[in-house]
Amino acid sequence: MAAALAECRWYLGQPGRVLPDPVMACECCDPLVARDRLEDVLLWLPGGARTDLGRLVARLDAEFDRRAVSLGSHLRLATPFSAYGYWRRRFMEI
Repeated sequence: MAAALAECRWYLGQPGRVLPDPVMACECCDPLVARDRLEDVLLWLPGGARTDLGRLVARLDAEFDRRAVSLGSHLRLATPFSAYGYWRRRFMEI
């Protein structure tokens, strides 16, 4: 979980207004895989820990949304758990 958080933070910390293409040579360096792993962890954590990690992930998602190409409001999600593959779907649509 810590490695996935670090990978997402590293990716979002890159300079520039628009995020670079996240396609990497291996899974260990792919921010899309890291975000998917965080979603998997969220599904299995108990209540308090899930809430805490969910807040961190929500901040990452907000920064991702701010710097990714806008795709309109139709992508707003009903629940935190419907976010599975969210970054991946966003990049596939860009």
